Amino acid sequence: MAEVRLSEDQHQFSCPVCLDLLKDPVAIPCGHSFCMVCINDCWYQDDQRGVYSCPQCRETFTPRPVLRRNYMLVEVVEKLKKTEFQAASPVHCYAGPGDVECDSCTGRKHKAIKSCLVCLASFCETHIRPHYQSSAFKKHTLVKASSRLQEKICSEHDKLTEIFCCTDQSFICYLCMMDEHKGHDTVSVAAERNKKQTELHEEQRKHQQRIQEKENKVQELKQAVDTLKVSTEQRAAGAAISEPLLQSASEETSVGTLWDPTQPQLDNGSALNGPPSCLCVS
Repeated sequence: MAEVRLSEDQHQFSCPVCLDLLKDPVAIPCGHSFCMVCINDCWYQDDQRGVYSCPQCRETFTPRPVLRRNYMLVEVVEKLKKTEFQAASPVHCYAGPGDVECDSCTGRKHKAIKSCLVCLASFCETHIRPHYQSSAFKKHTLVKASSRLQEKICSEHDKLTEIFCCTDQSFICYLCMMDEHKGHDTVSVAAERNKKQTELHEEQRKHQQRIQEKENKVQELKQAVDTLKVSTEQRAAGAAISEPLLQSASEETSVGTLWDPTQPQLDNGSALNGPPSCLCVS
């Protein structure tokens, strides 16, 4: 089997819901893969309707598909995890300005590479390993290192806000859905994120279309100006050529009016009709 460039292909093996490397990867009938926990959480919201959908492409399934581990993906993801552990250079291990610090480090803090939404803590490459290696952390949700973990936790129930309430336009936990948000229109966070991304892409497409239309109009105006400029220059050139010709023709006409050899001429007082008269002496 050809060597896979693992470091460049990590995004291909990330869960579309939690955006982390697949954990217990499963493939659903449409072909997309998710973490076992993530897809079960999404479909938990669909149990009431009895119609289940893919958080990524929205294809629906009835009844609920049976989920089975994709062992080939499990092997690939394990290789990616090992690569991730070896990727960080010791020179860049310590947290600097703007970096998220590891909550488990004592003394000088190392830079965190992952945050756990269950532990509500961030971990460096050394302290995150138990989450990958121990079954006790199997159901923990890991995300990219973040210093804003509390924003992802319900302040009332201390649970992960993995549901979006369309009625109140807010992120809630599953306990909120059974309490003050009972009966509200709710979807999974992943579904809402995909919806917003689709809307954003549509707005970007319309914006690009408007820009293209304006650029086309500007191009048409430029062409019209160029055409008018050429026409003006041609008229000016034609006028410059015609002026000497008209002047020459005018001069010839003037000369022809002063002397016409085809007309009879007067000669020193001679009359036009007959010879000059004679005086008779009686």
